[in-house]
Amino acid sequence: MFQKLDLFLIFSVDSMMDTNLQKDDLTGTIKFIPPLYKQRYQFIKDLVIKYKPKKVADLGCADCTLLWMLKFCKCIEVLAGLDIRENVMKEKMHMLSPLPADYLQPSERSLTVTLHHGSVAHKDPCMLGFDLVTCIELVEHLETAELEKFPEVVFGFMAPAMVVISTPNSEFNPLLPGVTLFRHSDHKFEWDRAQFQTAATRYDYTVEFTGLGTPPPGTENVGFCTQIGVFVRKYPKNGETVNSEKHTEHAYKTVNFCCFWVCHNVKYFGVLHIIKVFKAVYPSLKDEKYLQNAVVSEVLFGADIIKRQLLGNFKSECKEHSDGIEPKLKFQPFKYFMTCSKNLSLAVTEKLAADRSMEPFIDGNTVYIPLAKIFSIPKVNQLCGTFEKLSKLIAGKVALSSDGSAVVVTIEYENEEQEN
Repeated sequence: MFQKLDLFLIFSVDSMMDTNLQKDDLTGTIKFIPPLYKQRYQFIKDLVIKYKPKKVADLGCADCTLLWMLKFCKCIEVLAGLDIRENVMKEKMHMLSPLPADYLQPSERSLTVTLHHGSVAHKDPCMLGFDLVTCIELVEHLETAELEKFPEVVFGFMAPAMVVISTPNSEFNPLLPGVTLFRHSDHKFEWDRAQFQTAATRYDYTVEFTGLGTPPPGTENVGFCTQIGVFVRKYPKNGETVNSEKHTEHAYKTVNFCCFWVCHNVKYFGVLHIIKVFKAVYPSLKDEKYLQNAVVSEVLFGADIIKRQLLGNFKSECKEHSDGIEPKLKFQPFKYFMTCSKNLSLAVTEKLAADRSMEPFIDGNTVYIPLAKIFSIPKVNQLCGTFEKLSKLIAGKVALSSDGSAVVVTIEYENEEQEN
């Protein structure tokens, strides 16, 4: 369970991913294989696979690449992204939408993906209740005023079970050709290891420091190229939630997709109104509509297979009988019903179908397949769970006998007669 995290996390980077380093002797350029940004995303994905959080938020989600990777993690049911750059999210958010295959084969889990436009320096109830919050290469882009509010927003207000923060290690910069002050023109600062660890000592969290991007041999003293802090919340002894405040006002204003123009760094009443720019609800078997479609499809598919098997068996029996070979006993009921069922009343036929212990049988141009037989199909059983649930889901969607005890399938002989 994610709630039972070990508070003393020890990470072995070499065991989590390939951190091979290459250096071009001509240019002096250091290259990490795979690239460092991919290693950061993989670091998060490995944590998700290990601890299986259900709700994950990525602050500073930018082009949504990390969210796209995480949407394939089966444990996650809620994904949220927040970024100040609306245009970047809008350009890439399409890759978070469900694909046609998601509707053809709905997942057993539910998944909702939401993107918000706004600042990490403001509190909003929509960011409460997350198991994991990631801040990948974010803090170094914050202005001083935003940075001062950031810890209280993330650790004090949001208070997720785990927070992962990555940021450049300025001690590594001398090894990077062309870097004079900061690695990126938008960086407001870059911390060394001591500064990062000092800034990360507040609030009720334990923290383990690690990193990605091993320095070249002989320069190990500078530390990793990217430094990472993994924060795990200390749980209250009384079992109450850390964030006991009740927040009802939204700093992230939710408006329709067509109303993006309402807010572009504009403040109303002292808070930044942040817009929900995207929301995707994936088809799920937890939604009875999709579950019913899946069950009906499996029932019809299974019934068709059973029908074909019965017809194949019956034809084999008829051939054996015409060749003077004694028919096999197990096929006699089918022959009997095909030849004599016209003398049976509908009530008698359906009474036979109602016997759940019976195997499927043919009556004239109709195949009766007891629901017990349908329920025994592994996929149907897995989807429904109970016999009663099966009956409820297929009612009105699948042809049944009058007492509802058997699936009824009509046999079409026209094509065969024309071929003969």
